[in-house]
Amino acid sequence: MKYTRLTKEQLEELHMEFSRFLAAQSITAQEWEAIKRDKPEVAEQELDVFSDLVWEGVLKAAKFLEHRSNGQLFLFELDTSEIHLIAIRVTNPSVDLTTSTGLDWLGQNLGKEEVQVYRSTKTYGEDPHADVFDLIQKGAVLTSGELYKQLKGIL
Repeated sequence: MKYTRLTKEQLEELHMEFSRFLAAQSITAQEWEAIKRDKPEVAEQELDVFSDLVWEGVLKAAKFLEHRSNGQLFLFELDTSEIHLIAIRVTNPSVDLTTSTGLDWLGQNLGKEEVQVYRSTKTYGEDPHADVFDLIQKGAVLTSGELYKQLKGIL
């Protein structure tokens, strides 16, 4: 398995896609039930393969990621050969960048001493999808990139 297995909740959300995945392998619903009952290791392998396929699709489509914490904001743009980062650190302990109030404060105080802005670019390693997956595993979430684009325009 290249990535991680989807959670039970994620698999439930992707029930129809998983059914199509099994159908593409000519596995009927009755056969799937028998596999789960009689060959649990095969069922586990099928879930792993399906999970990797889903992750590959998600990672291939990803264009922007965000990772927020109370005093820090990491915004990533994922292009074909590099990851571009805008990192913001707020030294004011009363500001929480995980809230809309904190982001409003940031917008009003972007040029002030309490706000430190860093920019960086990193070339992908051998496997770009693995690099993006690593960021997600560390807490980054997929976004539309709206905040990244706004800050990039200002900076």
